[in-house]
Amino acid sequence: MKKGFALWFTGLSGAGKSTIANLLVERLHTMDRPVELLDGDEIRKNLSQGLGFSKADRDANIQRIAFVAKLLSRYGVIAITAAISPYRETRDRAREEIGTEHFVEVFIDCPLQVCEERDVKGLYARARTGEIAHFTGISDPYEAPTHAEITLHTNRETPEESVESIVAYLAETGKLTRDEMLSSNHSYTPQEEALVEERLRNLGYL
Repeated sequence: MKKGFALWFTGLSGAGKSTIANLLVERLHTMDRPVELLDGDEIRKNLSQGLGFSKADRDANIQRIAFVAKLLSRYGVIAITAAISPYRETRDRAREEIGTEHFVEVFIDCPLQVCEERDVKGLYARARTGEIAHFTGISDPYEAPTHAEITLHTNRETPEESVESIVAYLAETGKLTRDEMLSSNHSYTPQEEALVEERLRNLGYL
């Protein structure tokens, strides 16, 4: 059985966590890897009903996500979490719970202004008027990672480029194998194909 691991996405609301995570799920499926997406909103609906957005409740929610991710990775599944997880200490506890060797922190870095511009639901505007309390980035803090394994700048790159950066890291660290990289039936644009070939060549696969 192949080793599972957790990709822990963290970033502000609107940074692109869910978009990139869903694309990555599709990408990994082309390699026949078992993948589960633990979306923050869905976890709150199903596992964390009754929890609010105080620090204590946020921490409890993250602990539950980490526990599920640990179980999935133990059985060879790639667990992708897409939750704001704003507190550094809580993310560090999630890393300890899952195990450092099975934990990849992915910082979805995007300026607050850009996140607000992307907000079609108007959540940031409601937070700024006080209608929504405990809103990360406005009335509650977001503690950016200081040593994330992967940092993606989603104001400067497309979601597809972000996915390829993640895949490249997983290949470079041995979490994806040579055969998986070569057997993927993902459809590339000419630019993506050239980029992937360059990375495979640098890794000694070509």
